[in-house]
Amino acid sequence: MTTHVVATAGHVDHGKSTLVRALTGMEPDRWEEERRRGLTIDLGFAWTILPSGREVAFVDVPGHGRFIRNALAGLATVPVVCFVVAADEGWSEQSAEHRDAIAALGIRHGLIVVTKADRAPDLVASTIERARSEFAHTPLRDAPAVAVSAVQNSGLDQFRKVLDDVLANMAAPDANGRLRLWIDRAFSVSGAGTVVTGTLTAGTLTKEDRLLVTGEGREPQEVVIRGLESRDSSADALHPMNRAAVNLRGVPAGDIRRGQALIAPDDWFMTSVIDVRRIGGAALNEVPAQITVHVGTAAVPARLRGFDAEHARITLDWPLPLIVGDRLLLRNPDSRLVLGGVGVLDPDPPQFLRRGDGTRRGMTLANMPSQGDVLAKLTDRGAVEKNYLRRIGLLDSDARPPPNVRELNGWWVHPPTYDKWRQQLRALVENDDRRDQLTPGVSQGAVRDALGTTAAHFIDLLVVEAGLEQHNGYLRMPRVRTDLGRAEVGVAKLEARLLATPFLAPLAGDLAALGLGARELAAAERARRVFRLQGGVVLLPSAPDLAIHALAQLPQPFTTSQARQALGTSRRVAIPLLEYLDGRGRTRRIDDEHREVVR
Repeated sequence: MTTHVVATAGHVDHGKSTLVRALTGMEPDRWEEERRRGLTIDLGFAWTILPSGREVAFVDVPGHGRFIRNALAGLATVPVVCFVVAADEGWSEQSAEHRDAIAALGIRHGLIVVTKADRAPDLVASTIERARSEFAHTPLRDAPAVAVSAVQNSGLDQFRKVLDDVLANMAAPDANGRLRLWIDRAFSVSGAGTVVTGTLTAGTLTKEDRLLVTGEGREPQEVVIRGLESRDSSADALHPMNRAAVNLRGVPAGDIRRGQALIAPDDWFMTSVIDVRRIGGAALNEVPAQITVHVGTAAVPARLRGFDAEHARITLDWPLPLIVGDRLLLRNPDSRLVLGGVGVLDPDPPQFLRRGDGTRRGMTLANMPSQGDVLAKLTDRGAVEKNYLRRIGLLDSDARPPPNVRELNGWWVHPPTYDKWRQQLRALVENDDRRDQLTPGVSQGAVRDALGTTAAHFIDLLVVEAGLEQHNGYLRMPRVRTDLGRAEVGVAKLEARLLATPFLAPLAGDLAALGLGARELAAAERARRVFRLQGGVVLLPSAPDLAIHALAQLPQPFTTSQARQALGTSRRVAIPLLEYLDGRGRTRRIDDEHREVVR
């Protein structure tokens, strides 16, 4: 049975903690000061089992305005909210503040609970009506409502049934999703060491996993999961949704605090500059420049530059692991007022280098879909690594490139940009050749300077497709073909055949039929018309570059059989060709069966 996590919300003294206590039999207030004052100051946690057998954990948040930062840390990682309004006091100041926070965070599931029904039974209906009107323009406008009295133990069974129904209609969380656990507590346990807690919303935590702890401007630090607990029970693995207590090895508790996150290495892009779209609240060109951004359990000082009412650029004081689609809450740090919510459109936007770039960027964002735009990123950069697109949230791991986008060596390439690179490369080498035909050619360093470092990843293929050649580390125009006399006709036919099928090397009988014996082939090789391998294998000089391009598309490492199939050839050709590539350091042999392309 899936576990669910539910947060409370509502004005101070409206009975949130009393309700949780009555439902679970557990005390959510953890601090002695909270119990003495009867006031929730920080997050509290309790759990129970509903009649259906569903396990539910409650995150009890403070209702006083002074502790709004703590309340937001509890609400921001939870997909379901139990919104509490007391019948005898009705809608109040923090009721509106918590409503605005829920709307800004995009919480779409929950229920309205009218507490203290025994104190004002005649006001229950009007309190529900008022609450519904307040939520009319939020995702919780159709939330069910129930009245309870925790003191008299009335309405609690109905509450459990309604909550069960709400949870039954929720989609199952993704146990295979990317792992990001926002930390809401960190402490040290004698004999165990550092423990952090948080609400696991996606991904799976497993003992001995190696993760990174990051946030608050610190360099990401590697840690190892020493142990796991949820609801006071140890586990070897935890799936979403769960309250998770994670015992970490490799970091002292004093180095971790609320607002940091545990993330899987290589899965996340750390960013401090993001472009966003308004989801609710104030127009973005009217909010203060200095704001506090809430995401997960983090509260980060930031600067906002509004492009228009709907779009803005936010610069955070320190990097966070963010992706396209993340919801952020904006708050005025002076008044504690919730300004509204935004969604991340681009967690790695282009820098502004020229006058008017901000205006142009606003126009681009206005036409960008809420899930981001892969083609816009490709157009802007020319080529991007597929893994980069996945880390910023634009792709699933198994995504295929859009139509007319090329996938080369793990990169997605914008065809017009690739064509431009090929033309620039050809022109660069032609100009060098015209200036001095005795020059060895253009160095790869000069190519990187002229075309940019991104294009350098595709030099080998660009050389082939631009009709150029590489020799001793230099790029040059193909040397003038030497007339091979009586062998010329046979070599020309051989070239035409290998251009069509580059790795189907002719057999000895085929070569003899073309009039190409040892002397003729040696002359053709000296003229760089053919390329010979051990075992009498004859190919074109472009064969090694074409082979590397094909082999780089395979899952790494690859077997000889997989290489043979990718090249469309036989073992007679594949084995000496692979051994040649090994010897030149372009492939690396891992064991008797496997190789990999050297990047």
